[in-house]
Amino acid sequence: MLNQELVGLGKKRSTIREIFEYGNARAKEVGRGNIFDFSIGNPNVPAPESVRRELLALLESGDPVALHGYTSAQGAEWVRESIAQSLNRRFCTRYTAGSIYMTAGAAAALSICFKTVTSSPADEIIVFAPYFPEYKVFIESGAGARCVEIPARPEDFQIDFGALERSLNEHTRAVVVNSPSNPAGAVYSEETLRRLAELLREKSGLFGHTIYLVSDEPYREIVYDGLPLPCPASFYAPTLMCYSYSKSLSLPGERIGYVAVPDVPEAASLYAGICGAGRVLGYVNAPSLFQHIAAKCAEETADLSIYAENRRILYEGLTKLGYRCVKPGGAFYLFPQTLEPDDRAFCERAKKYDLLLVPGSDFGAPGHMRISYCVQTSQVERALPLFARLAEEYGIR
Repeated sequence: MLNQELVGLGKKRSTIREIFEYGNARAKEVGRGNIFDFSIGNPNVPAPESVRRELLALLESGDPVALHGYTSAQGAEWVRESIAQSLNRRFCTRYTAGSIYMTAGAAAALSICFKTVTSSPADEIIVFAPYFPEYKVFIESGAGARCVEIPARPEDFQIDFGALERSLNEHTRAVVVNSPSNPAGAVYSEETLRRLAELLREKSGLFGHTIYLVSDEPYREIVYDGLPLPCPASFYAPTLMCYSYSKSLSLPGERIGYVAVPDVPEAASLYAGICGAGRVLGYVNAPSLFQHIAAKCAEETADLSIYAENRRILYEGLTKLGYRCVKPGGAFYLFPQTLEPDDRAFCERAKKYDLLLVPGSDFGAPGHMRISYCVQTSQVERALPLFARLAEEYGIR
């Protein structure tokens, strides 16, 4: 007998992926330039020159075994040391090579963390809606735990602390934060993180076990308007930092990231659990060639200014057309309200104009849509008249 849960997951991809594949098929019919695909967070800006330069140098002079062979399961030691020191310089942390576990992107990092901190179907991990839909898959199907959704404050997508406190209980093993967030672009302030840390410390003491903070940080470098971006690990010691170079270096397909394990009393066991989870999940080791790139280009970024311009054009354009939207502080997504309560019906209607949008229901926030603006600026500009025509269908001019 096959695992029917996994069969079901395989038969139905995430809605984001379904829309992305629809766009690929539709492009064959009408041409790629006529498709306004805002479905997937696939960076359109090229990787920085330093990545190309390092890759060429490695391929021309590097040891083939070192570049393409196995590394230690947790990653090459020199790579982990380099990344640890980079984090310490930037965030005043105290990581060492023994704190870092290299992963195949943030998805693998999250999956490993969820697997490590849970051991029973009664265990719970809290996420704030709207949230990246795969969290639920990683938590429930991957770790066998329960995903508890708490709606964020609708006016700004910040944490609703009253709802969080009511949901924390003896089964809570972790809380997930994602700042800047996907899909809303919310950025948590220092005050928010301090309050969160105080609450988790209080409840950890009350329930007699550590409630871990799992910090999903792939959009760390994409912040607008000079907003400060505090490091969650600086406020709450039991924080598992999950990172990917997919967005900062525009390398989503290369699948390279890491987990940074905190310096806490149970650090040795926690790190061993991370290694064990990677073993159970069959990750073997992160891509060896791009471990080199991660170490050598850890503090580089692609030209992220393009996203700032896209945000400006799209936010100003849509709000002038009558769409209601919280202005994002980071990441590269807009999360407006749809013009009818049924967000799936709205996004389906948008396909008439070849506008490919993702329903907010998939992120735990019905009545919204996610627009991924990590696309060419010309696509954003050419899409605005189509958004206007769509709004006219709802009597908005």
